[in-house]
Order: sequence, then C-alpha cells, then structure tokens
Amino acid sequence: MAARPSWRGQIKLALVSIPVEIYPATKAGRSIAFHQVHEPSGQRVRYEKVVPGIGPVDRDEILKGYEVEKGEYVLLDPEEIEKVKLESRKTLELTQFVDLAEIDPIYYDKPYFVVPADDLAEEAFVVLREALKKTKKVGIGQLAMRGQEYVISLKACGRGMVLETLRYADEVNKASSYFRDIGDAKPDADLLELAETLIEKKASDFDASEFHNRYVDALKALIAEKQKKKGKRIIQDNSPDAPAKGSNVVDLMAALKKSIESGKPTAKPAAKKAAAKKAAPSRKRA
Repeated sequence: MAARPSWRGQIKLALVSIPVEIYPATKAGRSIAFHQVHEPSGQRVRYEKVVPGIGPVDRDEILKGYEVEKGEYVLLDPEEIEKVKLESRKTLELTQFVDLAEIDPIYYDKPYFVVPADDLAEEAFVVLREALKKTKKVGIGQLAMRGQEYVISLKACGRGMVLETLRYADEVNKASSYFRDIGDAKPDADLLELAETLIEKKASDFDASEFHNRYVDALKALIAEKQKKKGKRIIQDNSPDAPAKGSNVVDLMAALKKSIESGKPTAKPAAKKAAAKKAAPSRKRA
C-alpha cells in the first residue's frame, strides 16, 4: 500500500489485540487557491514570524507556549509533547458497542479506512468485522493521533472497517438555542401530503458521482474570462443573495402541485434549456 498510515497500533477487545493500520478515507476536494496580492505592485504578500522589539525570528527558536497568566508562558518542546503518556497512542480499546442510529450524524467528523497490519492479524480482524455486521453494532473507543485524543466509532465496511472520529459533546452547539423561535404549529394536512408525494416522486439511490463542485467551475470560467479581458472587473450577478423582507409570499399549495405535475423526466431538460438561455446574453456581452 503506497499511502502512509495515519496511525499504527492495535484494536483491543477484552483480551484480544488486533494489529491494524488506518488510512484517510477522504481527500481534499477541488478548490481554487487564492493568494493575497499587493495591487499597486502586483507582488504577493508574504508573512514573517516576528517578535515585537526584535523583528523576524528563526523557526528553530520557536516553541509552543501555554499562557498561564497574562504574558507568562510555560514552554514545551515537540519531544515533550510527543512523549505524553497516553495508552490510546498505540492501543484503541473498544469500550462499548451501540446501534448506528444512536449516534447523531452531527457528531461524525472524519473517516478512515482500517486494515489488518499483517497476515497474522487478518483472522482476528475478519472475526471482529463480521461480528459488527451481524450484531449491527458500532464499536466506540478513544484513540490518540496527531497531538489529540479522539472519540471514535468503528464499523464494518465491505472487506474492511471504517473508523470515524467523533466530536466531543462540548464541540457541538445545542440545537435548541437555534430552533427555539420556530413555532409548534402543525402543518396543514393537505400541504404535508403534497410534500410527501413530491419526496416519494423524487426518491432514488444516492450516487455521489452525480454531483460536482459547480462553484469551482464557475470561478475557473470567471478567471478565464478575466484573462481575456486583461484584468477588467467582471460582475456576473447583481441579484441580492436573499429576498427582502415583505416580498410576495409564494402560494405553497400551487408550487407543490406544480412541482409534482412537472415530474422527474421533464425537470432535467427544462433545466438545461434554462441554462442555455441564460448563457446566451453573456456571449452577446463578450
């Protein structure tokens, strides 16, 4: 396996230890990287690490410091931090098992693929994987990695397993503070039925490959257009991000009925046609 493991250690289940390696299950998506540029000179803005009264300092002279009082720090070098005694640096002990539905999706952070470290570990690895499948449970434990200890979940995935780091409770905002102003009124039964019908009509299997980052594509097109116009300012959309308060309220019943009547097959061609119409004026402007 060409990739370098993010963590090497053992999964511990009671008296059983399984040597494993974990690898990132995701990678950075498409994005446009911008630099800060000094407009008058056209030069890129650089940043230096400086100390007030001293000026720029060498990286080798910099340590991590924890402020205990205003302006007073306890300094720690990298080796001291690395050697902090924590069993979960090398051992992932599964301390409990829960139903998958018990974990609110908001707690999930980052996924990793888990594989046996060698052929000898494979038998025990497969036993644990199949046990998780049959019981439909998710293993929970803690693991230290990259200067942090994480709560993790472990579940079966194909021939291997997936480990996901979870957010701690104090890292998740309470939903009630955001939702408390939403009323308790029950929805109109007819509107609800129409909404359910629309959902059923558009129900399908999820396929991640059907989606791509349209914002990146639009930015690339903007950059290419600006190159052609030799840096001239281009504003493609002057419309506000949100409708102003007090704007006309759409008839929800009529909108839902129209959505259902339009159906799935005609929706996509209509979208393409609209996109084509929208593109024509921009060609004319160019």
